[in-house]
Amino acid sequence: MAANESFDITTGCDLQEVDNAVNQAWKEIQQRYDFKGVKVKIDFKKEENKIILNAPDDYKLKAVSEILKTKMIRRNVPVKNLKAGTPETAIGGSMRQELELQQGIPTDTAKKIVKFLKDKKMRKVQASIQKDQVRVTSPSRDELQKVMGFLKEEDFGVELNFGNYRSN
Repeated sequence: MAANESFDITTGCDLQEVDNAVNQAWKEIQQRYDFKGVKVKIDFKKEENKIILNAPDDYKLKAVSEILKTKMIRRNVPVKNLKAGTPETAIGGSMRQELELQQGIPTDTAKKIVKFLKDKKMRKVQASIQKDQVRVTSPSRDELQKVMGFLKEEDFGVELNFGNYRSN
């Protein structure tokens, strides 16, 4: 019997890089003229995988969000994994917004990936959900390469990473 080849599909953000991006964004905000004397706050909650933005109005909140996203892009943090909540009014009439960092593939997205691969009707390719990742197995490396190509073309709402290649 031929050996099976496999790889894992995962998603996530390097939390240290996110922290660095938050610090860089904060430094830029402190230096910008349009933010002088304005109460703005960026709070990164590493344990909860959340970033909370506070600003005096909606316009400043959007500006802070754009600065943060720019810094994240420069640090190779996938902004596709950033799920922005709706801006809400906070204490004193200021605006507040929560940004959630997606760590791991959500179950519904994993099901979409598995269904997508089954719909492609590729010979001997199997996909299985394992907690917050999807494992794809096949006896052929060429088939796995095709699977990666198909997945890169499709948009599942999160940044997909391919890793943990194995020959069993």
